[in-house]
Amino acid sequence: MLNKLLTILFLTLTLILTSFHATTLAVNIDTGAQIFEAQCVGCHVGGGNIVRRGKTLKKKALERNHINTIESISALVTNGKNNMSAYKDRLTEAEIQAVSAYVLEQAEKNWKK
Repeated sequence: MLNKLLTILFLTLTLILTSFHATTLAVNIDTGAQIFEAQCVGCHVGGGNIVRRGKTLKKKALERNHINTIESISALVTNGKNNMSAYKDRLTEAEIQAVSAYVLEQAEKNWKK
């Protein structure tokens, strides 16, 4: 009886945590999309780059430039590099994480809605 109760408790907790994570991720992506439209689209419309053609946000370019994780994208957004401005003084850490998650998701979708 105790094993059955523990199993039910574990499954319920897992379901709650999974649901919370999915909802948080969806909100994070929506927030990231809004931030991207406000801060990034001027140079990176459709995942491109109007300043430097080879430095796009397309999946192949991100992989080639070793910027294909949320952590590496966040570091670039935070600190900038070359022509890319730093956003650490303009965006919160949560906003940087949200826009980084959005960029990575869009790259996976080939920037198609």
